Amino acid sequence: MTAVKELLRAEDDGTLSFGDYSLSSKTKKDNFEFEGDLYKVKTFSEITKLEKNGMFVYESVPGSTVEHFRQTENEIAFTVSAAGDVQFTLELEPESEYEVVIDGNSAGKMSTNLSGKLSVSVELNGDQEAQVSVVKC
Repeated sequence: MTAVKELLRAEDDGTLSFGDYSLSSKTKKDNFEFEGDLYKVKTFSEITKLEKNGMFVYESVPGSTVEHFRQTENEIAFTVSAAGDVQFTLELEPESEYEVVIDGNSAGKMSTNLSGKLSVSVELNGDQEAQVSVVKC
């Protein structure tokens, strides 16, 4: 998968793509307007973080590239790639249960904590990508 060289972009299908895990130093882009909201991304090989209107949305360790990120009331879906295995954290509804689906296979149901954070690990081999869907139960 190719990195998002502009760091953050709107796609023709109404989704967002962001992140570049190939960067050796932290790079950011902020005040990116999309559908009436302001987004900010910080990304490089060690971490990728997305904020919406100053609030946490997504963070991965190590850094990742996310394409076609779509968030609705009940689901977040995207494609993630990284140089190897990656762990990402999403901000969701506090103390709620979600089903995590990776490449069409259920990884099981997981619950968010009091702050609404949900962390998921995905096994990837060198620049491989995975389709991720997190659906509220």
